[in-house]
Amino acid sequence: MGELSYLYTILQSKYMVHSVIIVDDHNLFAQSLKGLIASFQNFEVVEIFKNGQELIDHLLTCENKPDIILLDVRMPVMNGIETMEWVRKHLPKQKVLALTMEHDEDTIIKMIKAGCRGYLLKDIEPDEFLLALNCVNESGYYLNEESSVASCSTGKEKIADRLSHRELEFLHLACSELTYKQVADEMNLSPKTIDGYRENLFNKLNVRSRVGLVLYAVKNKMVAV
Repeated sequence: MGELSYLYTILQSKYMVHSVIIVDDHNLFAQSLKGLIASFQNFEVVEIFKNGQELIDHLLTCENKPDIILLDVRMPVMNGIETMEWVRKHLPKQKVLALTMEHDEDTIIKMIKAGCRGYLLKDIEPDEFLLALNCVNESGYYLNEESSVASCSTGKEKIADRLSHRELEFLHLACSELTYKQVADEMNLSPKTIDGYRENLFNKLNVRSRVGLVLYAVKNKMVAV
């Protein structure tokens, strides 16, 4: 009986349709994104909103929360960062992916620190977009081109055990709003030494940028958000 229940759960998960809300003030883009998601077997868009305030008004009154929210970063009335801060406070388990036009490192890191499970550039390829939705739905996070393709794995790795005390200190500071020069000053090290710590961590964690570093650290609870 237990085996039958397990198989039923697997089949149910495979064919379950997951709800998505789009929050973006560009209507043409939002409608195009909705059409793309409609072509995916296991996802459907249930609502589209133009800003964070509209989303919050909806979340306060709806009984069934969406599986995933696709949240634009730059919007009028209430932007992505402000919206994410509200979501983290009131719905900490809600899965949200940030949408952005530009690879603005500081803004993306703020979104991640505010609780986003990853970010999408608006020119993302459809296959990669579907991968992102599946990663967030299954493992909770999407680590895109900033990290390895193994980033969707739910297996727990003991990466922290392979980091030195100073590397962990650098990791925590790198996940703050400090510049690398300020991190060097904080650790009483030269910028060249900090560059070495950064490259070592990139290699050990298999990421390619500071954004990837923050995403990895947040996902694996190596730093608090």
